This record gives sequence, structure tokens and C-alpha cells, in this order.
Amino acid sequence: MKRYGRELSVTASLGALLLLLAVVAPAFFGRQQLLTTLTAAAPVLVVACGMTLVVLTRQIDISVGSQFALCSVAAGLLARAGWPMPAVILAVLAGGALLGAFNGLLVAGLGLPSIVVTLATFVTWRETLRWWREGEFVKDLPDRFQWLGLGQSSGQLFILLAAAAVFALLVYGLRRSAVGRFVYAVGSDREAARLSGIRPEWVTWGTFVTLGALVGVAAVLNAIRFADVDPKTGTGLEMQVVAGVVVGGVAVSGGRGTLWGVLAGVLLLACIAPALVFLKFPPQWEKAIQGAIILVAVAADGSRRARR
Repeated sequence: MKRYGRELSVTASLGALLLLLAVVAPAFFGRQQLLTTLTAAAPVLVVACGMTLVVLTRQIDISVGSQFALCSVAAGLLARAGWPMPAVILAVLAGGALLGAFNGLLVAGLGLPSIVVTLATFVTWRETLRWWREGEFVKDLPDRFQWLGLGQSSGQLFILLAAAAVFALLVYGLRRSAVGRFVYAVGSDREAARLSGIRPEWVTWGTFVTLGALVGVAAVLNAIRFADVDPKTGTGLEMQVVAGVVVGGVAVSGGRGTLWGVLAGVLLLACIAPALVFLKFPPQWEKAIQGAIILVAVAADGSRRARR
């Protein structure tokens, strides 16, 4: 139980928040409100799962918001050009993987600090998109784009099932596969992993590629919720994702953490904004609360390492 203390504490915090809402604002648990909240959180969870792999190897990628915007716009343009939706999804997934591979090449191949590399690509991708689209939405999308032509209820269910499938696949991969063990090994002790026959550079590069591909998937899951694609979408996504990962118990020093904790962290943060509305607090407090939660989580992690 002690080993999963952070995960349990986050789950308890989520339970306490939901209990408070059940007493003070039971309307929060209306079917449509819950579906809307979970559907909005699903793409964040998909990106957070990919970010978990990167953080487990002692790296970070803060360019995910810009990658998300590029992939979203690409999905809209390809769909408008007449591509079938399965082809759109595969193309955007491949495009996201290429963006992640570029970051991974600079970090793992050249040994550059990930925070510096991804800060640079964060600005580069976002400004490139700003110059390219000039703030113009991608409009006149085919009917098969929004909700994949399934209608809102079925479309929301599809998004939730897709996010759950990605989550389950990665949970299995981290716990049961050799690649998952390599990720933990590299984050725990890079040199020991190298001496045991693991190639840390390839593992690190692979986590960035996987994160990029998952950003592409998440971008599609988010874009199909709307009739148009906003080129400014994904603004602040890196904050949500890093917060969910760190709050969920993944150590910023690498090598420790679980996706179950990340799930609880993402859900906790996803409930903050609607909870503020239902509790009649100013919605501007959302970012401040997220920042405070990140600070507390990082401080708790540092304190744990100091005690050890």
C-alpha cells in the first residue's frame, strides 16, 4: 500500500471532490454533464499516457500543445480534401509520430536537454501554424468528420472507448512487456540499464515517437467534437498534461509511477473547471489551482526522495 501512496492519495482527493459535489451540486452528475466532462478529458488522458513514458525516462516534452494544434488542423484539412476518416486518422498519427521523432532525435541522438529542445519546438510549431493559418478556422468539413458521422451520443461513446483502449494497451505494455521494463530501467538508472544491454538512446527516442503518435490520436479525438477546427486549439494542453502526470505520482526524476495514478490525476484536474462553475467560484481560479496542485505534488516527491 505504501508503494502506491501517491496514487491512493490522488484517488482519495478525487473521491472527496466528487462527494462534495454530490452534496452541494448534485446537478454535476447529470448524464450529459458527466459525458461532456469525460469526453473533454479523454484526449488529455491519451496525451498524458504518452507523456508518462517520456517522464519515466527522466525527460519532458512541453511542445505537445503545439503538436496537438498542428495535428488538429491537418486532420481538418485532410478530411475537407475528401480523405476517408480511417486514412485521416492514420495520416495524423504518422504526422504526430514524426514530430515526436524530431524531438527525440535532438534529445536522445544529440544529447540536448529535453526542456530546451521542446521549448524551442513549442514556439516553432505554434508560430508556424500562426503564420500558415493566420487564425483562420478549418471550415466546411464533411458531415462524416464531426462525431465521425455517428451523432453526439454515439460519438462521445466512441471517444471514451478509444481513450480507454489506448489506456489499457499502455497499462499492459508498461507492466507486461520488455519494452515497458526498459522504460523503467532507463529512468531508474541509465548507466545500469546500458550495462545490462539496454540502449537508453533508442528507448528515449521511442518514448518521444510514441508520445507524438498519441498526440495525433488525441488531436483527432478532440477535433471530431466540433464542426470547425480552431488553429489555436491545444493552448495550455502541456500544463494540463504535465499536471496530470505529476499529480498522478509519476516521479519527475524518472523510473517510478503508474498510469493508474495518471488516470486519477487527469480526472481530478478535469473536474476542477466544472466544479468551480457548480460551486459558484470564478472560473479564472482553474489555472491557479492547477499550478498549486503541481507545486504540492513536486514538493511531496522531493520530500520523499530526501527521506530515502
